[in-house]
Amino acid sequence: MLRQILIATKTYPSISTKYRETVCTAGVLLSRDEEPEQWIRIYPIRFRSLDFDKRYPRWSIIEAEITRNPKDNRPESYRVNEESITIVSKVGTQNNWEQRKKLVLPLRFDSVDEIQNRGASLGIIKPQIRRYYSKPTERHWSPKQQAILDQEDLFDEKIPLDKIPYQFGYEFVDGGGKSHRYSISDWEIAQLYRRSLDSSNAAGEDLREREALEKVRQKLEDEFLSTKDLYFIVGNLKTRPKTFMIIGLFYPPRVEAEQRVEAEQLALF
Repeated sequence: MLRQILIATKTYPSISTKYRETVCTAGVLLSRDEEPEQWIRIYPIRFRSLDFDKRYPRWSIIEAEITRNPKDNRPESYRVNEESITIVSKVGTQNNWEQRKKLVLPLRFDSVDEIQNRGASLGIIKPQIRRYYSKPTERHWSPKQQAILDQEDLFDEKIPLDKIPYQFGYEFVDGGGKSHRYSISDWEIAQLYRRSLDSSNAAGEDLREREALEKVRQKLEDEFLSTKDLYFIVGNLKTRPKTFMIIGLFYPPRVEAEQRVEAEQLALF
């Protein structure tokens, strides 16, 4: 069926034996009147192998042929006919993200438990942040992963897929009062680290990485926690349905009234 979808986030590419590399896209399925109907997961998709005019940016509305994914029992999971993808429009940030909020926030859940209790595997929640964190991970792809990436494709001249040697995430409490520690798989954050590393003029790899980590911290901790009305788009793993992660960050600017209320609350302590 041909449907319109608001693209809310894309995960950093993962390595696949069958597809070489794949991306998971999360978005909102829209009605004919462009009203939000439900969350949707498009997976797998070989995003970096798409024709340039089909590589949809975040917050675009696309039209594409989609079908339920028969190999994935999560209700939001669909496959897409990559050749059918058309970028229809881009939803901007005017009036404090008014249109983005109109399309996304009606589908908000109070907690991760509510997502699961409704039989869902994908949704947006409002967290109460306890702390931001980063930690080292494997610095290189495994030999098996690297062998997949090294496979020659005469028709594919993609930029090599970098291994991000750090994990970024938040510890937080959801609306149900439950504590969580979730990593972030949002492509946008991985790209922030890569761009910061590439633009660093520091002498030596260690200093360049330290500078890039600080740029990510400044964005996710200093900026997001002080000036943004932060929400998490969370999704579970197909093979571990009880395990969720942050697959996207939704961060409209705070309005002055919200900042004033928070300042008054902090003053009480």
